Amino acid sequence: MATTEVFYCEAREKTGTGGARAARREGWVPGVLYGGDQDPVAVNLRSNEISKAYNSGRLISHLAKIDVPGEDGQQPVIARAVQVHPVKGMPMHVDLMRVNEKTRIDVAVPVRFVNEEASPGLKKGGVLNVVRHAVEVYAPATSIPEIFEIDVTGLEVGDSIHASAIKLPEGVTHVITDRDFTIATIAAPSALRSADEAADEEETEAEAEGEEAKEE
Repeated sequence: MATTEVFYCEAREKTGTGGARAARREGWVPGVLYGGDQDPVAVNLRSNEISKAYNSGRLISHLAKIDVPGEDGQQPVIARAVQVHPVKGMPMHVDLMRVNEKTRIDVAVPVRFVNEEASPGLKKGGVLNVVRHAVEVYAPATSIPEIFEIDVTGLEVGDSIHASAIKLPEGVTHVITDRDFTIATIAAPSALRSADEAADEEETEAEAEGEEAKEE
């Protein structure tokens, strides 16, 4: 598992739109801390810490901890929603959910394909056609998989990679359970597809000419 982010967090006294704007002017990202059988709390988070995590792709659905002044220890949390500025592209508001080892959440875990050089289909010029760049799973909040690696060794043109190819860690299950859904396929190269299509057309034309000749 990757290193857990730690965010400085303090209660925000002024709530509402005015309070949020005031927080941003002072270098904070306003947010809400909820869950864990406790009441929601308006909070401020350091803008530089949140922006760094957001830009690295480690903000949404990644386990983090908040460091609250005056409290012992650090509270595990997960960012479940982030409001982003439409022009600047920077986080403007963050919803943080309190979690523990018993909390299970649905998350989209990215997939990465390995050993592409060992795929005969790809070596022949086939194309890895990715249907799903991430797979949704239910996972313990304190042990969310960072990434799913899928081995394409031995795959030929026309082969498909399904959900069953993923080795799920203990306690992790697929959100979709009614089918073995497709994650990727090894598609034929465009030149080969064009040749096949041309051959099919010629075969169809030949059959048509043969039928015409019979009629005559």
